[in-house]
Amino acid sequence: MAPVEVRGVVARSKGAPVALETILVPEPGPGEARVRVQACGVCHTDLHYRQGAINDDFPFLLGHEAAGVVEAVGPDVTDVVAGDYVILNWRAVCGSCRACRRGRPWYCFSTHNATQAMTLADGTGLSAALGIGAFAELTLVAAGQCTKVDPAVEPAVAGLLGCGVMAGVGAAINTGEVTRGDTVAVIGCGGVGDGAVAGAFLAGARRIIAVDIDERKLDWATQFGATDVVNARETDPVEAVRELTGGFGADVVIDAVGHPETYLQAFRARDLAGTVVLVGVPDPTMTVELPMIEIFGRGGALKSSWYGDCLPSRDFPTLVDLYLQGRLPLDKFVSETIGIGDVEDAFASMDRGDVLRSVVML
Repeated sequence: MAPVEVRGVVARSKGAPVALETILVPEPGPGEARVRVQACGVCHTDLHYRQGAINDDFPFLLGHEAAGVVEAVGPDVTDVVAGDYVILNWRAVCGSCRACRRGRPWYCFSTHNATQAMTLADGTGLSAALGIGAFAELTLVAAGQCTKVDPAVEPAVAGLLGCGVMAGVGAAINTGEVTRGDTVAVIGCGGVGDGAVAGAFLAGARRIIAVDIDERKLDWATQFGATDVVNARETDPVEAVRELTGGFGADVVIDAVGHPETYLQAFRARDLAGTVVLVGVPDPTMTVELPMIEIFGRGGALKSSWYGDCLPSRDFPTLVDLYLQGRLPLDKFVSETIGIGDVEDAFASMDRGDVLRSVVML
């Protein structure tokens, strides 16, 4: 059958404003699913694609933090069927790589994407952001990128689990292994950082210290469970965290910024045998220098968190259930809902720090 024509948000060249264009979405082939997108969050990663900070495989079909309904599936697909309400994920585990065989599928080294490419109207192939490309009315993904969840959760809320919020919650619960009674500091209180705050609260941390240089973001962090806030523009965050933890430092410190300065702060603000979790994505050119005696002497663990070390089939339905029970305030992450033609304006709002998440409704 012929591909379907829909509208999608395309970045044609590095740094150029995005544009709404006609794209062609093929019928799903083996192992693929075509999804009618209902909502998609505007994430910093999409802006990085537009700026050429990921790679140069222009043109890009942007958008990846999405929820929608499966419209059709290809041959041999059994996990989802037409009509299923799903959250899209960008780490569809393969089940057969060395990580999967060892029972650690959240580290899967061979994740799946759709084999066929979506195209512009003239046949030019599109690179789908994180293998999804969901700033479009329809998208084509690997069936394993579809995680079925309770349709009672609104798409604008559900889609946020597809990237930023899951990365933050998972950094606290899965990677940092925060548990009841822990003290936690989170450096950087945007969408990912506030997800980490929410995850630490959910896990039972007794003290959650939010660190940022923006008072608005610190105010947002308190809505997700932060017990204390530190404005790093006004005070030394390391000393502040130590003071708030009896002079010891936090059990778990999560760097949701991904900058050498914030990573060093996280390293120095943790208690002996404490854990540092890097979930903010650094620029490829960044480096950090640490005295080896301090790495040895402090003990504990220095970890990075990939997508919150999540397993979508396990974590998405669980977090949706917690939201529906009123235990995880996912709706507070949605600052505004916008139309598909408003993505460029949303990038500007995000850059200014005016929003936690703008969500495109389709």
